[in-house]
Amino acid sequence: MRKLHPLSIAVRSISRSVNVGLLFFIAGVFASPGGAGGTLVSVGGMVLLGIVVAVVYEVAYYERFRYELTADTFDVASGVLARRDREVPLRRIQNVDVRQPVLSRLFGLAAVHIETAGGGQTEVSLQYVDEEEARRLRRQLRRGARAEDDEGEESASETRDSSPDDEEELLFEIEPRELAILSVFTIDPGASLLGGIALSFLSGFDPSTLIPADLVDGLPGAEGGLVALAWLVVLFLLAAWVVSAVLTFNRYYGFRLTRGGDELYYERGLVQRYSGTIPLEKVQTLTITERVPFRWFGYGALAVETAGYAPGQGSRGTESAIPLAGYDRVVGLARSIEPFGEVDLEAPPKRARERYGVRYLLVVGALVGAGYLLTTATALERWYLPAALIVLVPAAAHLKWRNRGHQLGDRYVFTRTGFWNRTTKVVPYYRVQAVLHTQSIFQRRRRLASVTADTASSASLLGRAATAYDIDDERGLEMQLEIEERLQERLRARKRERTVGEWFQHDLSNDESAGDDSE
Repeated sequence: MRKLHPLSIAVRSISRSVNVGLLFFIAGVFASPGGAGGTLVSVGGMVLLGIVVAVVYEVAYYERFRYELTADTFDVASGVLARRDREVPLRRIQNVDVRQPVLSRLFGLAAVHIETAGGGQTEVSLQYVDEEEARRLRRQLRRGARAEDDEGEESASETRDSSPDDEEELLFEIEPRELAILSVFTIDPGASLLGGIALSFLSGFDPSTLIPADLVDGLPGAEGGLVALAWLVVLFLLAAWVVSAVLTFNRYYGFRLTRGGDELYYERGLVQRYSGTIPLEKVQTLTITERVPFRWFGYGALAVETAGYAPGQGSRGTESAIPLAGYDRVVGLARSIEPFGEVDLEAPPKRARERYGVRYLLVVGALVGAGYLLTTATALERWYLPAALIVLVPAAAHLKWRNRGHQLGDRYVFTRTGFWNRTTKVVPYYRVQAVLHTQSIFQRRRRLASVTADTASSASLLGRAATAYDIDDERGLEMQLEIEERLQERLRARKRERTVGEWFQHDLSNDESAGDDSE
């Protein structure tokens, strides 16, 4: 069995020493006898002890960690205090990611993370191996998984013995202009927290220092307080925007997508480098996203969702097939993955638009009511100003209605929703796990319903499944039955295709054997 790279001890020791050293620092402060000298000796001794403990632990971790790639499993033995032996069947391997934090890149090392089908977390982590070994493992683990699925153990063993890389085709590489636009107009969810922390340090933890005196001079107390609050909100949003742009630039710097065989390979990252695979045979849904203002300039994005994992979610982010490119390029790549034809969506009935209008009127009414209550509590005037938003209700309802639709093609179901973040989902019928017909109490009043084509993608668990919203309720029942029928048709067709392929492969093998015998 193989061991991790010896330099992994140093990389992990540095990281663990910071955490353990901080813990021992706090313990040293509480255990100090008092006095400057005693506190310094106590805290310094505890921190040094924490660093020693961290280094010793990492040396033991290195000595007890082993891994091996066999004919049909990936075996890992690990554990310092408690021993753990794992055998991961190659057929269950879903994704193999390679990550290079800043420190590991300085040492020429990389971490390999292996995820299995149906799992929402990493099954095995190798921290760390050298870069060449990381690439070898990623390539051979995925090859082995494909061979296990298609040809059995003997083919898997032969596949892993072959060392040459599959020829990779470059599909997409982000351009500097695209990266700049993506960074400027993307809002990162974590940026608000980091922006707030940055402002706190800049203000010395006193927000009043950020408010110019000229801004509130001459205003009554209540109005001056609102103006000051609005100013702080603007500063907060500005700080969050700057931090978001930096994070996005760092995340997608050098993004490139290649195709090797039946897999997509992506690489991205400036400070921390990521690379990984998107197995095409596991694709559940294609999601084409057109956000405002990207849509105004003809840009879009493409995400590929695989079984139990939606690329681009959680800590891994949306591992997009394309984070930002011209809409035609996005659709072209989507069709190279799933060869769907023209998309001609059917809009919801017009009474759905009336429903949206009523909903937005209720929102405006709630804002007016909140303004009135705020007025009675603070003696502010003009509580009725939010009522001016009524003029926007018809346009908002129309835009919501216009950007929703659905289509049942010969091999795919298409759904679209959203104005600010418009998403078009493409789902092959044979990937559908269940078809859901739902009606809320408000939909029933207008004879509307929603139909969802649920798949094995984890996006379904987060409420982002392919859904046709607010269609006619009778049409929804027909659509549900039609999707179920086409699902069965596609499953039978795929079964016939696999059977014909197996027969062809069997006949070809017999012909080759006969040729060898004749020689």
